[in-house]
Amino acid sequence: MQISIGWCRIARVFLPFAAGYYLSYLFRTINALIGSHLSSDAGLGTADLGLLTSVYFLVFAAAQIPVGIVLDRFGPRRVQSVLLLVAAAGAELFAISTGFLSLLIARAMIGLGVAAALTAGLKSIIIWSPRERVALLNGYMVMLGSLGAVTATSPVEHLLAWIGWRQLFEILAAATGAVAILIYVVVPERGIVPSTAPATLSSVFGDQRFWRMAPLSATCVGSAWSLQGLWASPWLVDVEGLDRASLVGQLFMMSIVLSGGAWLFGTTVHRMRRRGIGAETVLAIVAVLFVAAQLALILRAPLPSIVPWAVVAIVGTATVVSFAVIADYFPPELAGRANGALNVLHFGWAFLAQYATGLILEQWSANDGHRPVQAYQVAFSLNVALQIATLVWFARPWRRSMASWTSSILLFRPADISYAPESAGLYEDSVILLPADDDAEW
Repeated sequence: MQISIGWCRIARVFLPFAAGYYLSYLFRTINALIGSHLSSDAGLGTADLGLLTSVYFLVFAAAQIPVGIVLDRFGPRRVQSVLLLVAAAGAELFAISTGFLSLLIARAMIGLGVAAALTAGLKSIIIWSPRERVALLNGYMVMLGSLGAVTATSPVEHLLAWIGWRQLFEILAAATGAVAILIYVVVPERGIVPSTAPATLSSVFGDQRFWRMAPLSATCVGSAWSLQGLWASPWLVDVEGLDRASLVGQLFMMSIVLSGGAWLFGTTVHRMRRRGIGAETVLAIVAVLFVAAQLALILRAPLPSIVPWAVVAIVGTATVVSFAVIADYFPPELAGRANGALNVLHFGWAFLAQYATGLILEQWSANDGHRPVQAYQVAFSLNVALQIATLVWFARPWRRSMASWTSSILLFRPADISYAPESAGLYEDSVILLPADDDAEW
């Protein structure tokens, strides 16, 4: 009986929201493949293309706080279905647009329409599943959603040979509208048990743990989205010298790795928690690997290009780790606001990184349509410098703990209690453990 109930909830709750997130990922990354078509049809320059692609992130980021509030108030079913209708209208406008301004407005509408795609799914997971399975289910959600990035490579390339990018967006508009109706009709409603804790946005932004973790998550995840969503393609063409077929093949491989990375992160966090290791440790390891991969690209390390680019792709799904940390920090009634607040920084940084990269590249003249490797090295290096700074900030409590332990050994005396790690006190005092509902097993 419990098994049938679990599968029913997967079909009625999990899969419809995964379909919405799939469309969100497809819209996010598709410009990397159709960028050349947009440039030729609309006469867009590098900076224009960067702005057109990144406005998705800007609007997405601006909508996260309001979306988080309405998710907590009205629930994911109604919010997601309404917003996806906006995305459908934006996709239709994109399909019929002929100028830069109308394309920009359409892209902004798409960004607004899918602004709740991930957070609504995460909210539904928190509402309907036990706390110990949140990270695992988040991984499955992002894994299925990231198949949109897979679709935006070889499958879309073959489809473009038949119908063109305008007809493709008409199909996406219809599919998005259908998913909106599906979510509204199929997904059930479920309220949240009230808590005595104040459920306000200031509870999120006033939490020191949030501001220690969020900058690192934003600069890593946002940069990964920026790179895979647009700038991986020109790098592979201008620096690696790939032709169109090889480019599409490498983007396809990166997308496959992206999808597998979401499952890997969800499973890793789930298993490490069983061993008493927090998701913060996983996030720090991911950041170090991401910095190393970008340095390998910048320094032109003698590696197959797919190796560092695969790491970049995987880091794009590190939201699974970040939102697992958030789920530990805040109770369910704050889940929408907390996830939205973190997503503001994720997508805000993705916008800044994507647009700024275009502006920096514009400072070098193109030779036969290709920009020099130095242009990309400068643009990517600025991102890496900021990621290293946020990693140092994130690791500060651990450095204090290590300094305290070292001093206690050198002085041959027990460490004074005032030297206790900052993170331990904050975590143990602030995390609210809520019992899972017996009927919420998957």
